[in-house]
Amino acid sequence: MLSWLPIAVLLFCDVALASLPLVDFDRMGKVGLAGAFAGLDLFNDSSSSVSFDPTTATLMSRSPEGALTRLGATNAGGRILAGCALGDTFYFAGSFSSIEGSSASNVASYQSGSFSSLGSNGPNGAVNALYCDSKNNKVWAGGHFTSPGPSVAVWDTKASSWSAAPFDGLAGAGAEVLSITTNSSQSSLFFAGSFITSFQGNGSALNTTNNPNVPFSQGATPFSSSLVPIPLGKAEIEGAPSSSDSSFSNIENILCPSGADGPGNTWLASDGSSAQITVRTFQSISASGIRLGNTFLNGRGTTAFTVTSIPDNTVQQLHYVDPSTGQNQTCTSNCPLSTNSGIPYQDFTFDNARSLTGVQVTLASWQGAGPGLHLLQLLSSGAFASAVDSQNGQSCFAPAASNTSRTGTWTELDANTNIAATQQSVLVSTVAVGTSPAQGPSFTWMPYVSASGIYTINLLVPGCTDFQDCALRTSVKVTVFPGGGQPPTVTTVSQQNQNDAAQQIYSGPVIPSSPDFVTTITMTLADSPAGNGQNGNYRLVADRVQLILDSANTTGSTNGGGASGSGAGRNGFGFFEWPLSSSSNVNATGTLANSSETALDAIASNLLSGMGGSSALTSSSSSAVAAVAHHPSGAIFLGGTFGLSSPKASNIVMYKNGALAALSNGGLNGPVTSLVLDGDKLFVGGSFSDTLAGSNSGSLRSIAMYDVSQDKWSPLLAGVNGAVTSLSFDNNQVQVVGNFTTLLNSAGSTAGLESSGMAVWDAGNGTWVNSGGFLVGSMTFVGNGTAPSKGQQQMQFVAGSVSSVLQFGASGFVMLQNAKNGGLPEVTPLGVKLDDVDVAAAPTKRRRATHTRRGPSAWVSHIRMPKIFSRQSTSTLVPLPPAPPAPAPAVLAGAFWTNSSSSHEVAIIGGNFSFNSGSTIAESLAFYDSASGTLTPIQGSQINGTVRTLLVDGDLLFVGGEFTLPGTNVNGLAVYDLTQQAWTVDGLQPLQPASGASVVVRSLTVSQAKSKVVIVAGSFAQAGSLPCRAICTYDATSKQWNALGSGIQGDVASVAYAGNDQDLLIAAGSISLSGNGANNVVQFSFSNSSWNALGDGSQLAGPVTAVEVNNGNASSVFAAGRSSDSASSFLAFWNGAAWASLGSTLQGATNVSQLTMVPLQDTHSANGVIEQDRMLLVSGHLSDSSFGNASSALFDGQNFIPYFISASSAGSPGTVSSLFHSLSSFSFSQRHLLATGIVILISIAISAGVVFLLVLIGILWTLFSRRDDALNNKFDPAEVDDDDSSAHQRPSSLLAHINAATRTTILGSQSPFNQFNAEKEEAAGAGGGASSVGHGDPFSGPDASNYLRAETPSDAIVGMGMEDDQGRPARARYSFDGSGEGEMPLAVGQEVEVLDDRDHSWWYARDARTGQEGVVPSAYLY
Repeated sequence: MLSWLPIAVLLFCDVALASLPLVDFDRMGKVGLAGAFAGLDLFNDSSSSVSFDPTTATLMSRSPEGALTRLGATNAGGRILAGCALGDTFYFAGSFSSIEGSSASNVASYQSGSFSSLGSNGPNGAVNALYCDSKNNKVWAGGHFTSPGPSVAVWDTKASSWSAAPFDGLAGAGAEVLSITTNSSQSSLFFAGSFITSFQGNGSALNTTNNPNVPFSQGATPFSSSLVPIPLGKAEIEGAPSSSDSSFSNIENILCPSGADGPGNTWLASDGSSAQITVRTFQSISASGIRLGNTFLNGRGTTAFTVTSIPDNTVQQLHYVDPSTGQNQTCTSNCPLSTNSGIPYQDFTFDNARSLTGVQVTLASWQGAGPGLHLLQLLSSGAFASAVDSQNGQSCFAPAASNTSRTGTWTELDANTNIAATQQSVLVSTVAVGTSPAQGPSFTWMPYVSASGIYTINLLVPGCTDFQDCALRTSVKVTVFPGGGQPPTVTTVSQQNQNDAAQQIYSGPVIPSSPDFVTTITMTLADSPAGNGQNGNYRLVADRVQLILDSANTTGSTNGGGASGSGAGRNGFGFFEWPLSSSSNVNATGTLANSSETALDAIASNLLSGMGGSSALTSSSSSAVAAVAHHPSGAIFLGGTFGLSSPKASNIVMYKNGALAALSNGGLNGPVTSLVLDGDKLFVGGSFSDTLAGSNSGSLRSIAMYDVSQDKWSPLLAGVNGAVTSLSFDNNQVQVVGNFTTLLNSAGSTAGLESSGMAVWDAGNGTWVNSGGFLVGSMTFVGNGTAPSKGQQQMQFVAGSVSSVLQFGASGFVMLQNAKNGGLPEVTPLGVKLDDVDVAAAPTKRRRATHTRRGPSAWVSHIRMPKIFSRQSTSTLVPLPPAPPAPAPAVLAGAFWTNSSSSHEVAIIGGNFSFNSGSTIAESLAFYDSASGTLTPIQGSQINGTVRTLLVDGDLLFVGGEFTLPGTNVNGLAVYDLTQQAWTVDGLQPLQPASGASVVVRSLTVSQAKSKVVIVAGSFAQAGSLPCRAICTYDATSKQWNALGSGIQGDVASVAYAGNDQDLLIAAGSISLSGNGANNVVQFSFSNSSWNALGDGSQLAGPVTAVEVNNGNASSVFAAGRSSDSASSFLAFWNGAAWASLGSTLQGATNVSQLTMVPLQDTHSANGVIEQDRMLLVSGHLSDSSFGNASSALFDGQNFIPYFISASSAGSPGTVSSLFHSLSSFSFSQRHLLATGIVILISIAISAGVVFLLVLIGILWTLFSRRDDALNNKFDPAEVDDDDSSAHQRPSSLLAHINAATRTTILGSQSPFNQFNAEKEEAAGAGGGASSVGHGDPFSGPDASNYLRAETPSDAIVGMGMEDDQGRPARARYSFDGSGEGEMPLAVGQEVEVLDDRDHSWWYARDARTGQEGVVPSAYLY
């Protein structure tokens, strides 16, 4: 891979540029820049004067738009592996000794443009992970070091000092921490890596943490989250009044919502009304409280509620934790429900567990449109199990329901209870008196227990009175196995009670349910049964067992594969949780007391057990946990390098409901390095290709997405072709970095989108998108950075081994516009990534060829060389130099089109590229909507080849290049109807090549002097049957070809226009008129249909590849090309008399694709070549002894100023092919206008002067007429009284003259004096030569720039403080020829902007497409 930027930059120091010239892109309308590049940058000191050493690690900032800016680099061999932000300071770490030349050992900070080291006693080894604790202003570092603590160290930002962790550190195994993350509530830190943890397992109390099986909420306590919710699937639930929206009217959706707050998962009451939710179970239940989750949709939600128990109709006193303060609170009526969306639910407990048959919840007050809930659950007293299986429904957040087993025969009986309208179902079994317990029936309850704790277990025994079986009753033996290595307890219970009773059978610690263990309560006939029975039989009754949670703290260990009995130590691997609120000082490198253990520390023991125990951790073992992610459901995902036998899982596993669980298809077949969550989407990065079972056909290359809710893996297209080292999530996008170069199209293929070191996946659209910046390197870290300023978005940081960076990443196309602050232009890259054709995906298509220039190598030494032009004297034309290399994907041409029906403007781009559009591959031509950032293919057949030029004429798109169109005889030229969205090539006679050559259309243009035809130019011999070498006209209406005059010989590369109404066509290339010598730049006059050479062809060094006319001036023409021997390049200027050489600093590697004159916002020094208000933009691949490499440079008539630099996806120099714009004509004159007040005063003075002058002329004319009458006529007294009609008409005639003159001044319409003035000007022109500039005009001549004027009414509007584009839109009702001076022609339906409508008859308007301005009849517009 070539790193060309450092070479070029070393030469930039010779270019004295304080700032780039300000090109006025907005004056050209919408502007696009196309070429063969993957990255683009404007040359300036901050972004381009940068060198990159790939042996170092470079830290860069990434803007919200994706632009990359270098910040600094480490010493050679250094690495940056981690980073995090506190306020406006970014901390980063890895393995390095310096950053940007300043000493820093493994950890440093960046703030306000400067780097700082962090003390002198920091980590003495590599740092792999950082976590910034904003609450405590500390930075936690994890890695492979021994000081200031083993593998973990803490930087106190206030004290500016390092210390060991409160738990001293982590050791054993690899003694390395690879990840530090936080739980979903940010209350605990998760440390992951390769290390050993050890706990005593001696019965001491566990640290009180929330139940990991229940989604965390600050509105819950460790106690309340341990209470198993009561299944309400068979209860009667009513909510009224309910919303009329069916998506929010089903109250049952909130019992255990399957998704986030929204349709189908939320219940809303009627707008503006309180509501009641009633739950009736019709059986006795033991409840300890209620769990409520608010809705936050559209700003609505419940703010206060009341709970009334059923059947006693008592308003319950509730106890809860205020989530904002953490304080315990009590309420009765109008209890507050949090409206903070960060609180998913709150738990409210009763004074004591209560026997109920239901509750009524009144939603009394609300915010927004009305109340509603997302979650409602009744909380049990702890846990429960019923003898009747139908009553053991699965609880919300529980992986399984309570269960039972039995021996013998058991029969279901129903009995009324002492609660009205309720029944109780039980199971009974009859056993003969004298039967031994071992031979009699047995019944076992297996309640689901969600969390460890101290429980009281009761056996519920229904009274014999209700069942009328008191004589049959006896006593039973009940055995409880609580788990945790504790011995079983045995209790004898009498069932001869007349009323319902709850008999205590156990009190103590209980271990939660898991796949490996469940608490059991077994009932059999007592060893010495009580009573005599009835008719020789006893009856055993099985009802329910009730577990009442007394304390969320438990003794013994949590259950898991690594658990051992009381008194035994327990080891774990790769995971350790530390509560940030803990004030303990312990030593985690040794054996920890269980008081330091949290419920999640069981993950480590389960991991070690699943790996095969400590014996599996040999010195050669690479096992480690590298990444951890905590899902809101409570599930914890762990990724790394490991294999588990129980459960069967590889490299990634989930911990939920107290146990490890394998992901779909056993996990992944390679190491995992990074995890990032987006809702239920878990993005996984690493070095893998598929699941362990191979279920995705190799499409999970190094990056994959796991759907948590569906337990399903999905590919990101087909992944990337190298390892992924780091992931980040921001703005609904996943940022992916690593050691890769291609985003793969399909499994098993090496083809795809080129993207070196960094890529961005749009999580919403499920596609790869433009990353914003251009990067070539192997990256190691990406993460969110410092907090954004007000009104700004989050900034990110990226680090790794970098070869080259440019600010903007773009697949061959960007949009340009003036900056709002008047600085460098705003660059908007193409929002999607373009690609080459995938042969495997499209076997019928030929693969795009890389167009290789046959000239000298693009790489030559940047040595100042003398410019030697070899003159042409041979009669054989030198072949036209090939275009600069344009390997796919490349955009080579563009045009803009405004849809007349919708007035929506889009860009049309063409070139050598492809892109995926649904199930098809679109090629070479596309519509780009800059407003939505979407790329749309053309309809119908796709072009097979390369597009080199585009022209929009009305609603027709003319496409030129070197291509064919499947199903047609098209060759190099095609026509597309933009309104019908279809090719219109029927009747189009194809172009024919010369012998041994191929057709290439390089230019499509139109001239105002030749309406309704398109000038087609390039390399071809004839059009249809018409001999027409290199340039022809095509009439799209008649579909006829015609030659231009007597024609030319050779090939045309570029066309421009000069003269009034573009009546002179300038063609450039390898051209001869007479056949006796090369002319290379020729001129065609439409007025007399004749060709003439533009100057002496021998004054040009060789064929011309680009030509430009300066604002239509035939005496100011620029031409660029290559010498006849292809050894050098040139830029020449035609001044009307001869060609002169310019740009002597251009080197032989230069290939110019386009010359175009651009207007400036500022000015440059005056010279005799280019006016002060414009510059020549030279584009292609430029190599210059003054600045090195560039893709575009501005030429002011004397010097080249590098403007754009670009690079291919491999980092080699890119090329710019064309700059195109939406306005076909625009003014170069800069509008520096006088103040509004001065303009008004001048206007009044001019108007008064004109009126006075006309009145004076009228008076003089009248006086002279009367004098003539007096001299020529005798006085007749008889005529004194006659009516002199002429005398009466003169005042009216005078008024007509004044009105006409005033109208001419204001509207520019015909004046009665116009003919006289025209004749005077014609006479003056005849006597004064070709110049049309009147020397009496103070706004012309050499001092013109010192005078400022409003040239049009729209200019005058700007002078009055109004913007040019503040006109109102209108359309033409009728057509208008606009042949008069100052008038603008109209076509029916044409869109215009009305700039001045103060006159009732004539309005001043502007053509929105071309920028032409003029007056039009007001009645013709609507």
